[in-house]
Amino acid sequence: MFAKYRSVSLIVRILIGLVIGALLAVIVPSWSGIGLLGELFVGALKGIAPVMVFFLIMSAVSGYKSGGENHFGTVIVLYLSATLLSAFAAVGASYLFPVKLVLPKAAAVAAAPKSLSKVLSDLLTNAVGNPLSAIVNANYLSILFWALMIGFALRLTSKETRKVITEISGAITHVAQLVIELAPFGIAGLVYTTISETGFGGIAQYGKLVVLLVGTMTFVYLVVYPLMTFAYTRQNPFPLTFWTLKRSGIPAFFTRSSAVNIPINLQACEDLGLNKESYSVSIPLGGSANSGGAAITVSVMTLAACATLGIQVSFPLAFILCVLTALAATGASGIAGGSLLIIPMAASLFGISNDVAMQVVGVGFVIGVIQDSVETAVNSASDLLFTATAEYADARKKGHPVDISAAIRRAEGKADPAVAANAPATK
Repeated sequence: MFAKYRSVSLIVRILIGLVIGALLAVIVPSWSGIGLLGELFVGALKGIAPVMVFFLIMSAVSGYKSGGENHFGTVIVLYLSATLLSAFAAVGASYLFPVKLVLPKAAAVAAAPKSLSKVLSDLLTNAVGNPLSAIVNANYLSILFWALMIGFALRLTSKETRKVITEISGAITHVAQLVIELAPFGIAGLVYTTISETGFGGIAQYGKLVVLLVGTMTFVYLVVYPLMTFAYTRQNPFPLTFWTLKRSGIPAFFTRSSAVNIPINLQACEDLGLNKESYSVSIPLGGSANSGGAAITVSVMTLAACATLGIQVSFPLAFILCVLTALAATGASGIAGGSLLIIPMAASLFGISNDVAMQVVGVGFVIGVIQDSVETAVNSASDLLFTATAEYADARKKGHPVDISAAIRRAEGKADPAVAANAPATK
């Protein structure tokens, strides 16, 4: 039965779960057991994600081969450029379509940093925190730091020791993949809870802000990122753009966590036939380093607060905002809502008090059902997009261009068990 269940595309199963959850929320809004499915799903993903990221990076670094074709330089440039360009796009959209907020009287959310020096200090302090505590609390900066340190140290050990770490990493990833296979049930529960508690019009009063955020993220992913891909590969970027959005963006939209979407991206890279030495590190790394969606959220929300308070934003200050948000976004947590607590720091550039800034953060949590979902979809799908782009670009430079459309067709056959089962043996 499970094999038959898996023979249906994961995307199709997710959409079916979405519809069923919405229908049940309308028909029987008091069935708490349905909502429990969503809580169990998210809890399982959040539980396995920090452990998985730690072992994935540690294993990949310990098995790193000097002189190999790892494409790290190209990947990092793409990640950082995309985050900065996303911030510029958000500022431009906010100038063209200014939005004012209806701020609540109070916002009961956690404290957040207000200055750049405080952000940098917190980043460095968190990075060297206790590794066990980092895994428990999902502190991905600390997880990344210690996984890299231990991974490099493991390179001095025997081949057998490194093999054990690799096998443990594979086992943990397999567990995460099994959890993701049950995503339709969890998503049905999440959608049920959202609709039964807030209704379909729960965020209607913030409609303009949602449209601006989603519109900017859509523009960035469908215009800015394809232009970057074309500049590197010199091929039509849209087949790869849409494929990554379908394969990675849709699941990430519902899980609302780039970290827990890592197994899906790793499998997609394998289906594309990419270099495992490269994507086994670049995909987990992208959960923090590639945060274009977070940069958009912080920039738009900050400028919306300025418009609400009647603060005039000069172009030089807007430029500083772009650089600041791009820098801070790379340190945003890889879990749901991780970017919102950067807003007070950005707002401090314009003299906005922390009390008002935290009210803006409160608005962010209200619209998070859509904003955070789209933001995560952009972040996670672009991890996959830029990892593939970097490898194809390096292959083109060496005179061995890859037919991207053909690679996607082969990947589609591998991703769909029904297609793969009926594929000719020559493929």
